[in-house]
Amino acid sequence: MTVPYVLGVLAAVATLVFVTELLRRGILRERFAALWLMVCGVVLILAIFPQVLRWAADVAGVTIPSNLLFVAGGFLLLIVSVQFSYEISVLDARSRRLAEEVALLRHQLDQIRDHDGD
Repeated sequence: MTVPYVLGVLAAVATLVFVTELLRRGILRERFAALWLMVCGVVLILAIFPQVLRWAADVAGVTIPSNLLFVAGGFLLLIVSVQFSYEISVLDARSRRLAEEVALLRHQLDQIRDHDGD
């Protein structure tokens, strides 16, 4: 193995350890951790067995294997962006609903205080 492959394996293992540690500490939710652990596993396999990427590039009809890797990375980033947009939309709706409920409760509390003050 040449130096770039060793560095690729070390980077994949370091990322795998990092994601596992974030999951263990409860910082990263399981929903997202599964995706990142899968990505780390694929990167580790590709770093250890670069011929798999060459085979996949041949099957897909891509001349340069690294181009296939960049396209796959771009699609992954697109999927993650759409997922995060969905999550943000859901959280925004929940925040708006909670703010409205707090405002209604505050209004009711003010009415009760005004009624008791009379």
